[in-house]
Amino acid sequence: MVFIHRCNSPLGGITAASDGTALTGLWFESQKHFPVLTPGGYEEKPLPVFTLTDKWLDIYFGGRAPGFTPPLGIKSTPFRAEVYDILLTVPFGQTVTYGEIADTIANRHGLSRMSAQAVGSAVSRNPVSLIIPCHRVIGADGSLTGYAGGLCRKAKLLELEREGFPLIRGDGKKA
Repeated sequence: MVFIHRCNSPLGGITAASDGTALTGLWFESQKHFPVLTPGGYEEKPLPVFTLTDKWLDIYFGGRAPGFTPPLGIKSTPFRAEVYDILLTVPFGQTVTYGEIADTIANRHGLSRMSAQAVGSAVSRNPVSLIIPCHRVIGADGSLTGYAGGLCRKAKLLELEREGFPLIRGDGKKA
């Protein structure tokens, strides 16, 4: 059974998914690769992991590094899992390039090189946006490149982290 939880953020609605214990998904509701939730295929239910996720999101949108990660239960390929593990090491307020991630993986495996495009493909399929910070990945020239949640959101997330100021909800209150 898939359990979900919906919440609002300053950048739009967010849906979280869980297997009952760990977080298995976190998406902006209008982003690319948003899973189709068929009626009867999920249950909205309050779970401890959703309480932790809400706390993480409140701290994050308040302009601070949360300092913890809710338990994650991601099903992916070994390559994608390695990319996501690297993303989890990118500090709040910092960025990394696709090429730097590719170089890290190549070095770990004793390869002469690794495809930055393969890394980009893995990053684009990140099932737990924000918490696995795929928005911190930029192009080699420093440009903002693809983000399933949209480049405007990516820019706002990076600005939030760089400046450390809270994003404001539509009602004028801090997130």
